[in-house]
Amino acid sequence: MSRPYSCAGLMAIVLAFAIAAPSIVSAHCDTMDGPVVKAARRALETKNVNLVLIWVQKKDEGEIRKAFEQTLAVRDLNQKARELADMYFFETLVRIHRAGEGAPYTGLKPAGSDADPGIELADKAVESGSGEGLVKNINETLHKVLHALFIEVKEKKNFKAEDVEAGREFVKAYVTFIHYVERVYLAAQPPAVGHEHGTPEENPHKH
Repeated sequence: MSRPYSCAGLMAIVLAFAIAAPSIVSAHCDTMDGPVVKAARRALETKNVNLVLIWVQKKDEGEIRKAFEQTLAVRDLNQKARELADMYFFETLVRIHRAGEGAPYTGLKPAGSDADPGIELADKAVESGSGEGLVKNINETLHKVLHALFIEVKEKKNFKAEDVEAGREFVKAYVTFIHYVERVYLAAQPPAVGHEHGTPEENPHKH
């Protein structure tokens, strides 16, 4: 049984979103090896549409059920038909899933597409049932970045009043440090229900 997270560990998980907020919008639900397509493959093989309905909003169930039935009706004709039908279903499901998040659909990305390291770690934690590796990695990342930014501010703080350039270097380091900490604490606020895409600035109450 996994050890419960410490308060610091739980905070680290939340704060980590501040590090990569701009990249989160790329998501991984639109890749061929992402969780949505994986669910679609299982649904088609088992002929159980419920496995994919969880990925869309209730109002979109009808469209997904229709696409599912259409896909099942032709995928056993031959290998080519199966490939085309499956891809049609994958694209339909991912498009509707992302629309439900308020995110644009730009097509399915191939398996192995670059994903945010934090997302990969989070997925592994969910799959393994243990978050210890995730907490450790995020804690180390936060400590490294915050420490480096703080040390730079500290080293540049005691500049001579007549040295304007040195003063500007301090201000630059200070602003970078303050904005980073601000993002960290913004990300630490409780998230809204759901998993909408966007940066904290775009969605102040969403991750």
